[in-house]
Amino acid sequence: MRHRVVDFSIGAFVFTLVFCLIFYLAPLVYLLVVALQSSHQFLVNPLTVPHPAMWGNFSTAWKDATMGVYFSNSVIYTGAATIISVALAVFLAFPVERRYVRAWNAVYLSMVLGFFLPIGIIPLFIESQMLHLYNNRLGYILLHVQGGLTLGFIFFVAYFKTIPRELDESAALDGCGYARFVFQIVLPLVKPALATVTIYAAVAVWNDLIGPVVFLANNSLFPLTRGLFTFYGSYQSEWTLLAAGIFIVASPLIVAFILLQRSFIQGSLSGSLKL
Repeated sequence: MRHRVVDFSIGAFVFTLVFCLIFYLAPLVYLLVVALQSSHQFLVNPLTVPHPAMWGNFSTAWKDATMGVYFSNSVIYTGAATIISVALAVFLAFPVERRYVRAWNAVYLSMVLGFFLPIGIIPLFIESQMLHLYNNRLGYILLHVQGGLTLGFIFFVAYFKTIPRELDESAALDGCGYARFVFQIVLPLVKPALATVTIYAAVAVWNDLIGPVVFLANNSLFPLTRGLFTFYGSYQSEWTLLAAGIFIVASPLIVAFILLQRSFIQGSLSGSLKL
């Protein structure tokens, strides 16, 4: 009986691995194959291995799509929105979880509702114009703070429950300030959760396409996703260059996930168990 359970577990693992390779890794590999093909090879037989590999497609796509400007904009938007949302989530979730603030349950309920309720694009568009936040960097950054803030708040509230209250009392007796206590004691204890929320928030900002279409009108303010959409309008028949551009847009997130995958998985599993 035990051997059957082991065999079933191995079979389920192999099936899951094959499923993930087919539906997640295969499209990415094929995208890279197309990006390295010549236009003639893609039109004749797009399923063949590139011969020779056209590495120049990446530099051509980068230059023709002016991705240098778009890339720097995406880094600014993603970095600023992620840092602000994660920082606000930490400093809001800790006192709410500890019930150090009045009406903590109302704050928690409002944040949960903010996470599940849909965001109205038209009201946000009107509000951004009224507040003079339309078509500028600050407005676009503030637009993306909500997503990471609500998710991070829910995640951190569940994670902070594992931190004993005795640490709060000891820090207070030693004269440790609130900000210093959070940065030096709390954050090192929640690194997996911090990595998970950071990746989620960064991916949401980096991959956003609706936001720059609605809230940005100046070409110099476009992020990579909006720049790639503009590039598609001019080079919609150059599929190899488009594939190279898509791979350039996706590669930073792929690299970030590879570097932080251990903390990401630990944070996701721990957060799910605590919730």
